Amino acid sequence: MGQKTHPIGFRLGGIKDWQAHWFAGRTSEYRALTLEDQAIRRVVQERYGDSGAIASVEIERGPQDLVVTINTARPGIVIGRGGQRVDELRADLESLTRKRARLNIHEMRQPELDATLVARNVAEQLERRVAYRRALRLTMQRTMQAGAQGIKIIVSGRLGGAEIARTDGAMEGRIPLHTLRADIDFAIAEARTTFGQIGVKVWIYKGDVISSTEAIRSRALDRMTAGAGPTGPARAPRGRGRPGRQPGRRERAAAAAPVAGAEAPTAAEATAPDTVQEPAQETAARPEDDERGAARRRTRARPRAAAPRGSPGTTPRRRATAKAAAGEAAAPEEAAAPAGETSEHGEAGAGESQ
Repeated sequence: MGQKTHPIGFRLGGIKDWQAHWFAGRTSEYRALTLEDQAIRRVVQERYGDSGAIASVEIERGPQDLVVTINTARPGIVIGRGGQRVDELRADLESLTRKRARLNIHEMRQPELDATLVARNVAEQLERRVAYRRALRLTMQRTMQAGAQGIKIIVSGRLGGAEIARTDGAMEGRIPLHTLRADIDFAIAEARTTFGQIGVKVWIYKGDVISSTEAIRSRALDRMTAGAGPTGPARAPRGRGRPGRQPGRRERAAAAAPVAGAEAPTAAEATAPDTVQEPAQETAARPEDDERGAARRRTRARPRAAAPRGSPGTTPRRRATAKAAAGEAAAPEEAAAPAGETSEHGEAGAGESQ
């Protein structure tokens, strides 16, 4: 946990390439050529290392010759006046490898985007006793202004002459270390100060690189969509216009309804053999249904008498009160009726007696 793999070695064979191109048949030959490559790079760094102009050295071997490509931000320093320094370097390489050497000097247009040159620049500032925070801030500003999408710098050691070594750093933008298509440059440098060595690590993110496979896929997609409109290839209709859809109830009713202004079908067309008419289902009406329906209609048609306001029958309490009052009024009438009958009988008896 916490360990980072080398960004360049992690991308070798993809968007990154090796800095040495040759083939060795035997293991012993491979070992000898690898040590020889290290010696060649050491010679180049010893000659031009103080100027801080060497970014990388690429080596390519043939059967009888050797091609060395030097990537530098200061080609004038490498070539020298009249090509003198290049001739001296060529002689040293031929004596070291015992092969005919050929040198190619490649100038770097944007040295601020090369991690090796940036790391070496920070180390030189630390050797001149520049405050490391100021050195990091100015370096990151120049790199981002040059077009980088992200940069991270980490320094480790006795920063500022402190008694206890520590690690500090700064970052600007983004550094997608696990994105294989991300073009990330990485380099390490050392600053030799009076109070010890300070290590410098630099990551620079230059953007994404489209591999050959992705480029082929994108070109194929472009060819497929070449004849399509601006919104892409046409597709099958959706919703009510999709093929194979069954008409709904409303659509069937609208299709069966006669169109206004259309001619009525003739008798022959109406009785055509291809027309199938379903017989209407008749249900016999029962007499009970007729009587109930007539009674229901009479009940609905009968007007309801509006109860007068304050009538006793509007609420249960008033109805009970009205019944009680009616019972009290009927009681004296019943009591008065036998008395009248007695008087009549009495009068009748009196008449008979007379």
